[in-house]
Amino acid sequence: MNTFLSILLIAAMIATVVMLVRGLAIFLLNASNEVRSGNQGPSASALKSNKMMQYRIFFQAIAIMIVVVILILAGKN
Repeated sequence: MNTFLSILLIAAMIATVVMLVRGLAIFLLNASNEVRSGNQGPSASALKSNKMMQYRIFFQAIAIMIVVVILILAGKN
């Protein structure tokens, strides 16, 4: 069981990092263009970057819950 939870934890951690990098990359690639264009309101790239950061928070929460489960199981042994 601990091996399975460890694999899930690693997968959640990797997903968190991937979403963080994707969100930052999208933000950085398009931020300067948006400032120069002077458009008002959120652009499609800003919304996509925001969505990536929401996914990052989701995967981070999953990783934290897995750590809590591992700690609870370790405490029972």
